[in-house]
Amino acid sequence: MSAIKIPILDLKPQYHAIKTEVKAALDEVLESGQFILGATVKQFETDVARYLGVKHAIGVNSGTDALVIALRALGIGPGDEVITTSFSFFATAESISLLGAKPVFVDIERDSFNIDPSLIKAAITPKTKAIMPVHLYGNPAAIAQIKDIATEHNLKIVEDCAQSFGAVYKGACPGCQQTCQDTTRNALIGKKAGALGDMGAFSFFPTKNLGAYGDGGLITTDDDQLADLARMLRVHGAKEKYCNEMLGYNSRLDAMQAAILQVKLAYIDRWNQQRRQVAKTYSELLAGTVGIITPKLSDGHVFHQYTVRILDGKRDRVKQALADAGIGAMIYYPFPQDRLPVYKGQYAANPVSDELGEEVLSLPMWPELSAETSQQVVNALKSSLAKL
Repeated sequence: MSAIKIPILDLKPQYHAIKTEVKAALDEVLESGQFILGATVKQFETDVARYLGVKHAIGVNSGTDALVIALRALGIGPGDEVITTSFSFFATAESISLLGAKPVFVDIERDSFNIDPSLIKAAITPKTKAIMPVHLYGNPAAIAQIKDIATEHNLKIVEDCAQSFGAVYKGACPGCQQTCQDTTRNALIGKKAGALGDMGAFSFFPTKNLGAYGDGGLITTDDDQLADLARMLRVHGAKEKYCNEMLGYNSRLDAMQAAILQVKLAYIDRWNQQRRQVAKTYSELLAGTVGIITPKLSDGHVFHQYTVRILDGKRDRVKQALADAGIGAMIYYPFPQDRLPVYKGQYAANPVSDELGEEVLSLPMWPELSAETSQQVVNALKSSLAKL
């Protein structure tokens, strides 16, 4: 295997562009002596809530904690069921299981990689309390259809926005190139991920579109009561110090990470637009290539990952060939959640998720990725396919 020349992600160009601002922001926190919650975190919460178009934003320790606390705030617990996608990172299902509830997995759409809304109704039982769609790879799920189902069955919606900071719901009907005259859809068009359901959960893991320099997460909601509960749960279940009203968590976004995120927030739209341009370049360079399916370039997609499908059982060999050429590529995800050892034997197959788990391959992606570097990646990819 050759040394990696083009990694799956390179965070250094971004840091070099903003390091003066980051260092100044960190120095301000260090001078303040206030490192847990406080004014820096509150300012970031205010500004990120305004950016996302929500009433409340609550900073927490990680994206996983954001999911857990959001579910707790909604009263999800033992004996309940939460419908979610089979194709996601384990934290999606793990957050449900950690509360004693049961994740109920629904298969995905081939073209979006997101939960297939046409399959949700069949998964609803008297125990179902919520639906947790994932905006995978930065592509908003079919939230209008999901919301119609949730309203009909009195279910809550928790958005897993870990990969979709800044993504915008555009409301295109499946299989169409235009929006239809659907009331729910039209009311949601133009809203950002995290402002589409009852609660949203974000990750600020360093690799994310808006990434900290350590762990961090965020909960969003327009509901005052849910926001109050989330704030209590993140600090050991207390509204006031030493007056604990419920069992909670030690899950606070620290001021150093909030300061970094505050700097980065001003650039996120530019970075997401650059990601879309990288995706467009990849798709143009790969157009017509036999044995590969490129992702849809849908409006609102922020391309946390640019994920192609390698057909005919060649994915693993293509990944190895790219590694041999010094190019990083990753499989997100080789196993659907229902196929993980922790859930072994508990669920029936979700065939589309199983199929795509053997085909997906994510190519190098970061905002500053040049067209020349994209060309190198595509040349190596085409070369590897031609030799198999």
